[in-house]
Amino acid sequence: MAQFQFRAADAEGKVVEGTIEALEAAMVVARLQDRGLIPIRVGALGEAKAGPKARARIRGARVRGRLGQRQLLIVTQELATLLGAGLPLDRSLHTVTELADHPELREILESVLNGVRGGKSFADALAAHKIFPPLYVNMVRAGELGGFLDTALMRLVEYLERAQDLRREVTSALTYPLILSATLGASLIFLLVFVLPKFSALFSDLNRAMPLPARIVMGVSDVLRAYWWVGLALAVLGFLGFRRSVATPAGRLRWDQVKLRVFGIGTVLRKMEVASLARTLGTLIKSGVPMIQALETSKAVVGNQVIARALGDVEVGVREGAGVSDPLARSGVFPTLAVQMIGVGEETGKLDDMLLRVADYYDRDVRAQINQAIRYLEPVLILVMGLAVGVVVVSMLMAIFSVNDLPL
Repeated sequence: MAQFQFRAADAEGKVVEGTIEALEAAMVVARLQDRGLIPIRVGALGEAKAGPKARARIRGARVRGRLGQRQLLIVTQELATLLGAGLPLDRSLHTVTELADHPELREILESVLNGVRGGKSFADALAAHKIFPPLYVNMVRAGELGGFLDTALMRLVEYLERAQDLRREVTSALTYPLILSATLGASLIFLLVFVLPKFSALFSDLNRAMPLPARIVMGVSDVLRAYWWVGLALAVLGFLGFRRSVATPAGRLRWDQVKLRVFGIGTVLRKMEVASLARTLGTLIKSGVPMIQALETSKAVVGNQVIARALGDVEVGVREGAGVSDPLARSGVFPTLAVQMIGVGEETGKLDDMLLRVADYYDRDVRAQINQAIRYLEPVLILVMGLAVGVVVVSMLMAIFSVNDLPL
Protein backbone atom coordinates (compact mmCIF):
# COMPACT_ATOMS: atom_id res chain seq x y z
CA MET A 1 0.00 0.00 0.00
CA ALA A 2 1.25 3.48 -0.85
CA GLN A 3 0.32 6.92 0.40
CA PHE A 4 -1.33 9.23 -2.13
CA GLN A 5 -1.90 12.93 -1.71
CA PHE A 6 -5.01 14.34 -3.37
CA ARG A 7 -6.78 17.56 -4.15
CA ALA A 8 -10.50 17.39 -4.82
CA ALA A 9 -13.54 19.63 -4.90
CA ASP A 10 -16.97 19.08 -3.39
CA ALA A 11 -20.30 19.92 -5.01
CA GLU A 12 -19.98 23.55 -3.88
CA GLY A 13 -16.52 23.91 -5.44
CA LYS A 14 -14.68 23.91 -2.11
CA VAL A 15 -11.16 22.46 -2.32
CA VAL A 16 -10.37 19.47 -0.12
CA GLU A 17 -6.83 18.12 0.41
CA GLY A 18 -5.55 15.05 2.19
CA THR A 19 -3.84 11.68 1.90
CA ILE A 20 -5.24 8.21 1.23
CA GLU A 21 -3.55 4.83 1.45
CA ALA A 22 -4.19 2.70 -1.64
CA LEU A 23 -2.56 0.34 -4.11
CA GLU A 24 -2.80 2.70 -7.08
CA ALA A 25 -4.05 6.14 -8.05
CA ALA A 26 -7.18 4.73 -9.71
CA MET A 27 -8.36 3.41 -6.34
CA VAL A 28 -7.90 6.86 -4.82
CA VAL A 29 -10.01 8.41 -7.58
CA ALA A 30 -12.73 5.81 -7.01
CA ARG A 31 -12.80 6.42 -3.25
CA LEU A 32 -13.02 10.19 -3.73
CA GLN A 33 -15.89 9.79 -6.17
CA ASP A 34 -17.69 7.48 -3.71
CA ARG A 35 -17.43 10.30 -1.15
CA GLY A 36 -19.05 12.73 -3.62
CA LEU A 37 -15.78 14.56 -4.35
CA ILE A 38 -14.38 15.56 -7.74
CA PRO A 39 -10.70 14.47 -8.03
CA ILE A 40 -8.46 17.22 -9.40
CA ARG A 41 -4.92 16.05 -8.62
CA VAL A 42 -3.79 12.68 -7.33
CA GLY A 43 -0.14 11.77 -6.86
CA ALA A 44 2.18 9.65 -4.75
CA LEU A 45 3.07 11.33 -1.46
CA GLY A 46 6.75 11.50 -2.35
CA GLU A 47 5.95 13.43 -5.52
CA ALA A 48 4.03 16.08 -3.57
CA LYS A 49 6.31 16.56 -0.54
CA ALA A 50 7.46 19.91 -1.79
CA GLY A 51 4.00 21.37 -1.19
CA PRO A 52 2.27 24.25 -2.96
CA LYS A 53 4.70 26.95 -1.80
CA ALA A 54 7.77 25.04 -2.94
CA ARG A 55 6.13 24.23 -6.27
CA ALA A 56 5.26 27.89 -6.69
CA ARG A 57 8.89 28.85 -6.08
CA ILE A 58 10.07 26.29 -8.60
CA ARG A 59 7.59 27.37 -11.25
CA GLY A 60 8.22 31.04 -10.55
CA ALA A 61 11.95 30.51 -10.97
CA ARG A 62 11.39 28.58 -14.18
CA VAL A 63 9.31 31.23 -15.89
CA ARG A 64 10.88 34.22 -14.09
CA GLY A 65 7.60 35.99 -13.52
CA ARG A 66 6.04 34.96 -16.84
CA LEU A 67 3.44 32.30 -17.21
CA GLY A 68 4.37 29.36 -19.39
CA GLN A 69 2.62 26.56 -21.23
CA ARG A 70 2.94 24.26 -18.22
CA GLN A 71 0.76 26.52 -16.06
CA LEU A 72 -1.77 26.86 -18.88
CA LEU A 73 -1.94 23.08 -19.26
CA ILE A 74 -2.52 22.52 -15.53
CA VAL A 75 -5.29 25.12 -15.39
CA THR A 76 -6.99 23.63 -18.45
CA GLN A 77 -6.81 20.11 -17.01
CA GLU A 78 -8.34 21.19 -13.73
CA LEU A 79 -11.06 23.24 -15.38
CA ALA A 80 -11.98 20.44 -17.80
CA THR A 81 -12.18 17.98 -14.90
CA LEU A 82 -14.49 20.20 -12.86
CA LEU A 83 -16.76 21.09 -15.76
CA GLY A 84 -16.90 17.45 -16.86
CA ALA A 85 -18.07 16.54 -13.36
CA GLY A 86 -21.04 18.90 -13.70
CA LEU A 87 -19.79 21.87 -11.68
CA PRO A 88 -20.98 25.28 -13.00
CA LEU A 89 -18.44 27.46 -14.78
CA ASP A 90 -18.21 30.13 -12.08
CA ARG A 91 -17.67 27.58 -9.31
CA SER A 92 -15.11 25.75 -11.45
CA LEU A 93 -13.22 28.97 -12.06
CA HIS A 94 -13.36 29.83 -8.37
CA THR A 95 -11.92 26.41 -7.47
CA VAL A 96 -9.17 26.63 -10.09
CA THR A 97 -8.29 30.10 -8.80
CA GLU A 98 -7.90 28.73 -5.29
CA LEU A 99 -5.65 25.97 -6.60
CA ALA A 100 -3.37 28.34 -8.53
CA ASP A 101 0.17 28.37 -7.09
CA HIS A 102 1.58 31.16 -9.24
CA PRO A 103 0.60 34.67 -8.00
CA GLU A 104 0.28 36.10 -11.50
CA LEU A 105 -1.84 33.14 -12.60
CA ARG A 106 -4.12 33.58 -9.60
CA GLU A 107 -4.59 37.26 -10.49
CA ILE A 108 -5.45 36.41 -14.10
CA LEU A 109 -7.95 33.72 -13.08
CA GLU A 110 -9.61 36.10 -10.63
CA SER A 111 -9.97 38.63 -13.43
CA VAL A 112 -11.50 35.97 -15.71
CA LEU A 113 -13.88 34.89 -12.94
CA ASN A 114 -14.97 38.48 -12.30
CA GLY A 115 -15.53 38.95 -16.02
CA VAL A 116 -17.75 35.86 -16.23
CA ARG A 117 -19.71 36.92 -13.15
CA GLY A 118 -20.05 40.38 -14.68
CA GLY A 119 -21.83 39.01 -17.74
CA LYS A 120 -18.98 38.40 -20.18
CA SER A 121 -18.71 35.16 -22.08
CA PHE A 122 -15.90 32.87 -20.93
CA ALA A 123 -14.08 33.33 -24.25
CA ASP A 124 -14.25 37.13 -24.05
CA ALA A 125 -12.94 37.05 -20.47
CA LEU A 126 -10.02 34.86 -21.59
CA ALA A 127 -9.25 37.03 -24.64
CA ALA A 128 -8.35 39.95 -22.35
CA HIS A 129 -5.20 38.11 -21.21
CA LYS A 130 -2.21 37.25 -23.38
CA ILE A 131 -1.54 33.90 -21.71
CA PHE A 132 -4.54 32.50 -23.58
CA PRO A 133 -3.59 32.31 -27.29
CA PRO A 134 -6.09 32.79 -30.14
CA LEU A 135 -6.36 29.02 -30.57
CA TYR A 136 -7.40 28.64 -26.93
CA VAL A 137 -9.95 31.46 -27.05
CA ASN A 138 -11.54 30.31 -30.30
CA MET A 139 -11.92 26.71 -29.11
CA VAL A 140 -13.50 27.90 -25.87
CA ARG A 141 -15.84 30.17 -27.84
CA ALA A 142 -16.89 27.26 -30.07
CA GLY A 143 -17.42 25.08 -26.99
CA GLU A 144 -19.59 27.73 -25.35
CA LEU A 145 -21.73 28.24 -28.43
CA GLY A 146 -22.08 24.50 -29.06
CA GLY A 147 -22.72 23.55 -25.44
CA PHE A 148 -19.68 21.28 -25.17
CA LEU A 149 -17.23 23.47 -23.25
CA ASP A 150 -15.83 20.59 -21.19
CA THR A 151 -15.13 18.59 -24.38
CA ALA A 152 -13.43 21.58 -25.99
CA LEU A 153 -11.23 21.99 -22.92
CA MET A 154 -10.29 18.29 -22.99
CA ARG A 155 -9.24 18.70 -26.63
CA LEU A 156 -7.17 21.68 -25.60
CA VAL A 157 -5.54 19.56 -22.90
CA GLU A 158 -4.62 16.93 -25.49
CA TYR A 159 -3.30 19.61 -27.86
CA LEU A 160 -1.17 21.28 -25.18
CA GLU A 161 0.16 17.94 -23.90
CA ARG A 162 1.27 16.84 -27.36
CA ALA A 163 2.92 20.19 -28.08
CA GLN A 164 4.69 20.10 -24.73
CA ASP A 165 5.85 16.50 -25.23
CA LEU A 166 7.33 17.36 -28.63
CA ARG A 167 9.17 20.39 -27.24
CA ARG A 168 10.47 18.31 -24.34
CA GLU A 169 11.74 15.57 -26.65
CA VAL A 170 13.46 18.01 -28.99
CA THR A 171 15.06 19.87 -26.07
CA SER A 172 16.20 16.61 -24.48
CA ALA A 173 17.69 15.39 -27.77
CA LEU A 174 19.64 18.62 -28.29
CA THR A 175 20.94 18.91 -24.72
CA TYR A 176 23.89 16.51 -25.06
CA PRO A 177 25.20 17.97 -28.37
CA LEU A 178 24.97 21.47 -26.90
CA ILE A 179 26.92 20.37 -23.81
CA LEU A 180 29.58 18.79 -26.05
CA SER A 181 29.86 21.95 -28.13
CA ALA A 182 30.15 24.13 -25.02
CA THR A 183 32.81 21.82 -23.61
CA LEU A 184 34.79 21.98 -26.84
CA GLY A 185 34.66 25.76 -26.90
CA ALA A 186 35.60 26.10 -23.24
CA SER A 187 38.51 23.64 -23.60
CA LEU A 188 39.95 25.47 -26.61
CA ILE A 189 39.61 28.87 -24.98
CA PHE A 190 41.29 27.60 -21.80
CA LEU A 191 44.22 26.15 -23.77
CA LEU A 192 44.65 29.20 -26.00
CA VAL A 193 44.25 31.85 -23.30
CA PHE A 194 45.79 30.29 -20.18
CA VAL A 195 48.05 27.38 -21.15
CA LEU A 196 49.79 28.39 -24.38
CA PRO A 197 51.10 31.78 -23.12
CA LYS A 198 53.25 29.86 -20.60
CA PHE A 199 54.88 27.94 -23.45
CA SER A 200 55.39 31.16 -25.37
CA ALA A 201 57.17 32.73 -22.40
CA LEU A 202 59.34 29.61 -22.04
CA PHE A 203 60.54 29.73 -25.64
CA SER A 204 61.13 33.46 -25.42
CA ASP A 205 63.41 32.93 -22.40
CA LEU A 206 65.31 30.22 -24.28
CA ASN A 207 65.51 32.43 -27.34
CA ARG A 208 64.42 29.48 -29.45
CA ALA A 209 62.34 29.47 -32.63
CA MET A 210 59.29 27.21 -32.61
CA PRO A 211 58.11 24.86 -35.37
CA LEU A 212 55.56 26.27 -37.81
CA PRO A 213 52.50 24.47 -36.34
CA ALA A 214 53.36 25.77 -32.88
CA ARG A 215 53.87 29.32 -34.23
CA ILE A 216 50.45 29.20 -35.91
CA VAL A 217 48.75 28.05 -32.73
CA MET A 218 50.64 30.66 -30.71
CA GLY A 219 49.57 33.34 -33.18
CA VAL A 220 45.94 32.36 -32.73
CA SER A 221 46.44 32.51 -28.96
CA ASP A 222 48.04 35.97 -29.15
CA VAL A 223 45.25 37.33 -31.37
CA LEU A 224 42.58 35.88 -29.10
CA ARG A 225 44.12 37.37 -25.96
CA ALA A 226 44.86 40.76 -27.50
CA TYR A 227 41.69 41.29 -29.55
CA TRP A 228 39.04 39.26 -27.73
CA TRP A 229 37.05 42.44 -27.25
CA VAL A 230 36.87 42.93 -31.05
CA GLY A 231 35.34 39.47 -31.46
CA LEU A 232 32.91 40.12 -28.62
CA ALA A 233 31.91 43.49 -30.08
CA LEU A 234 31.39 41.98 -33.53
CA ALA A 235 29.30 39.18 -32.04
CA VAL A 236 27.13 41.66 -30.11
CA LEU A 237 26.71 43.92 -33.14
CA GLY A 238 25.89 40.95 -35.34
CA PHE A 239 23.30 39.72 -32.87
CA LEU A 240 21.68 43.14 -32.52
CA GLY A 241 21.69 43.60 -36.29
CA PHE A 242 20.08 40.20 -36.77
CA ARG A 243 17.43 40.98 -34.15
CA ARG A 244 16.68 44.29 -35.81
CA SER A 245 16.47 42.66 -39.23
CA VAL A 246 14.08 39.87 -38.24
CA ALA A 247 11.92 42.40 -36.37
CA THR A 248 10.76 43.73 -39.75
CA PRO A 249 8.24 41.74 -41.84
CA ALA A 250 10.59 41.56 -44.84
CA GLY A 251 13.56 40.51 -42.72
CA ARG A 252 11.53 37.87 -40.89
CA LEU A 253 10.30 36.47 -44.20
CA ARG A 254 13.86 36.25 -45.58
CA TRP A 255 15.12 34.53 -42.44
CA ASP A 256 12.25 32.02 -42.51
CA GLN A 257 13.01 31.31 -46.18
CA VAL A 258 16.66 30.67 -45.32
CA LYS A 259 15.73 28.30 -42.49
CA LEU A 260 13.57 26.20 -44.79
CA ARG A 261 16.39 25.96 -47.37
CA VAL A 262 19.16 24.81 -45.02
CA PHE A 263 20.20 21.28 -45.93
CA GLY A 264 18.78 18.74 -43.49
CA ILE A 265 17.53 21.30 -40.97
CA GLY A 266 15.06 22.89 -43.37
CA THR A 267 13.23 19.61 -43.96
CA VAL A 268 12.83 18.98 -40.23
CA LEU A 269 11.63 22.54 -39.59
CA ARG A 270 9.12 22.28 -42.42
CA LYS A 271 7.71 19.03 -41.01
CA MET A 272 7.52 20.52 -37.51
CA GLU A 273 5.57 23.50 -38.80
CA VAL A 274 3.25 21.27 -40.84
CA ALA A 275 2.61 19.04 -37.80
CA SER A 276 1.85 22.05 -35.61
CA LEU A 277 -0.39 23.62 -38.26
CA ALA A 278 -2.29 20.38 -38.92
CA ARG A 279 -2.85 19.78 -35.22
CA THR A 280 -4.04 23.35 -34.66
CA LEU A 281 -6.36 23.37 -37.65
CA GLY A 282 -7.70 19.88 -36.98
CA THR A 283 -8.36 20.63 -33.32
CA LEU A 284 -10.19 23.85 -34.17
CA ILE A 285 -12.38 22.23 -36.84
CA LYS A 286 -13.14 19.26 -34.58
CA SER A 287 -14.22 21.70 -31.87
CA GLY A 288 -16.75 23.35 -34.18
CA VAL A 289 -14.81 26.45 -35.23
CA PRO A 290 -15.82 27.54 -38.77
CA MET A 291 -13.21 26.81 -41.45
CA ILE A 292 -12.39 30.44 -42.30
CA GLN A 293 -12.02 31.37 -38.64
CA ALA A 294 -9.94 28.23 -38.03
CA LEU A 295 -7.60 29.17 -40.90
CA GLU A 296 -7.22 32.72 -39.59
CA THR A 297 -6.41 31.44 -36.11
CA SER A 298 -3.96 28.84 -37.45
CA LYS A 299 -2.21 31.47 -39.54
CA ALA A 300 -1.77 33.61 -36.42
CA VAL A 301 -0.08 30.81 -34.47
CA VAL A 302 2.20 29.53 -37.27
CA GLY A 303 5.82 30.42 -36.49
CA ASN A 304 7.21 30.48 -40.04
CA GLN A 305 6.09 33.39 -42.21
CA VAL A 306 6.58 31.46 -45.46
CA ILE A 307 4.04 28.89 -44.32
CA ALA A 308 1.79 31.61 -42.86
CA ARG A 309 1.68 33.36 -46.25
CA ALA A 310 0.89 30.08 -47.99
CA LEU A 311 -1.90 29.55 -45.47
CA GLY A 312 -3.23 33.01 -46.36
CA ASP A 313 -3.50 31.86 -49.98
CA VAL A 314 -5.35 28.77 -48.77
CA GLU A 315 -7.78 31.01 -46.89
CA VAL A 316 -8.46 32.95 -50.10
CA GLY A 317 -9.00 29.69 -51.99
CA VAL A 318 -11.43 28.40 -49.37
CA ARG A 319 -13.43 31.65 -49.58
CA GLU A 320 -13.66 31.08 -53.33
CA GLY A 321 -14.82 27.50 -52.84
CA ALA A 322 -11.59 25.77 -53.88
CA GLY A 323 -11.30 23.66 -50.74
CA VAL A 324 -8.12 23.21 -48.72
CA SER A 325 -5.98 20.62 -50.51
CA ASP A 326 -5.81 22.35 -53.92
CA PRO A 327 -4.54 25.72 -52.59
CA LEU A 328 -2.09 23.80 -50.36
CA ALA A 329 -0.75 21.92 -53.38
CA ARG A 330 -0.38 25.13 -55.43
CA SER A 331 1.61 26.82 -52.66
CA GLY A 332 4.48 24.35 -53.05
CA VAL A 333 5.33 24.74 -49.37
CA PHE A 334 3.60 21.71 -47.90
CA PRO A 335 4.84 18.11 -48.35
CA THR A 336 3.04 16.11 -51.03
CA LEU A 337 1.99 13.38 -48.61
CA ALA A 338 0.35 15.91 -46.29
CA VAL A 339 -1.57 17.47 -49.19
CA GLN A 340 -2.77 14.07 -50.39
CA MET A 341 -3.92 13.02 -46.91
CA ILE A 342 -5.78 16.31 -46.47
CA GLY A 343 -7.40 15.80 -49.89
CA VAL A 344 -8.62 12.37 -48.81
CA GLY A 345 -10.03 13.93 -45.64
CA GLU A 346 -11.98 16.48 -47.70
CA GLU A 347 -13.37 13.79 -49.99
CA THR A 348 -14.52 11.58 -47.14
CA GLY A 349 -15.88 14.42 -45.00
CA LYS A 350 -13.39 13.70 -42.22
CA LEU A 351 -11.00 16.59 -42.68
CA ASP A 352 -10.55 17.17 -38.93
CA ASP A 353 -9.59 13.55 -38.25
CA MET A 354 -7.23 13.46 -41.23
CA LEU A 355 -5.52 16.69 -40.14
CA LEU A 356 -4.88 15.16 -36.72
CA ARG A 357 -3.50 12.04 -38.42
CA VAL A 358 -1.19 14.24 -40.49
CA ALA A 359 -0.01 15.90 -37.29
CA ASP A 360 0.62 12.54 -35.59
CA TYR A 361 2.51 11.22 -38.62
CA TYR A 362 4.82 14.21 -38.90
CA ASP A 363 5.34 14.37 -35.14
CA ARG A 364 6.64 10.80 -35.24
CA ASP A 365 8.68 11.53 -38.35
CA VAL A 366 10.28 14.60 -36.76
CA ARG A 367 11.16 12.67 -33.60
CA ALA A 368 12.72 9.87 -35.65
CA GLN A 369 14.76 12.28 -37.80
CA ILE A 370 15.99 14.26 -34.81
CA ASN A 371 17.01 11.11 -32.92
CA GLN A 372 18.81 9.78 -35.99
CA ALA A 373 20.61 13.08 -36.53
CA ILE A 374 21.67 13.19 -32.88
CA ARG A 375 23.07 9.66 -33.13
CA TYR A 376 25.29 10.79 -36.01
CA LEU A 377 26.07 14.20 -34.52
CA GLU A 378 27.38 12.98 -31.16
CA PRO A 379 30.37 10.99 -32.51
CA VAL A 380 31.13 13.78 -34.99
CA LEU A 381 31.27 16.34 -32.17
CA ILE A 382 33.46 14.05 -30.06
CA LEU A 383 35.80 13.57 -33.04
CA VAL A 384 35.96 17.31 -33.72
CA MET A 385 36.63 17.99 -30.04
CA GLY A 386 39.42 15.45 -29.97
CA LEU A 387 40.99 16.76 -33.16
CA ALA A 388 40.85 20.41 -32.10
CA VAL A 389 42.37 19.79 -28.69
CA GLY A 390 44.81 17.29 -30.20
CA VAL A 391 46.12 19.82 -32.73
CA VAL A 392 46.93 22.27 -29.96
CA VAL A 393 48.55 19.66 -27.71
CA VAL A 394 50.56 18.03 -30.51
CA SER A 395 51.82 21.43 -31.70
CA MET A 396 53.14 22.18 -28.22
CA LEU A 397 54.72 18.73 -27.87
CA MET A 398 56.46 19.18 -31.22
CA ALA A 399 57.88 22.45 -29.94
CA ILE A 400 59.06 20.87 -26.69
CA PHE A 401 60.66 17.84 -28.36
CA SER A 402 62.45 20.02 -30.89
CA VAL A 403 64.12 22.30 -28.35
CA ASN A 404 67.51 20.57 -28.63
CA ASP A 405 67.37 20.44 -32.42
CA LEU A 406 66.44 24.00 -33.22
CA PRO A 407 69.16 26.61 -33.91
CA LEU A 408 69.86 29.38 -31.51
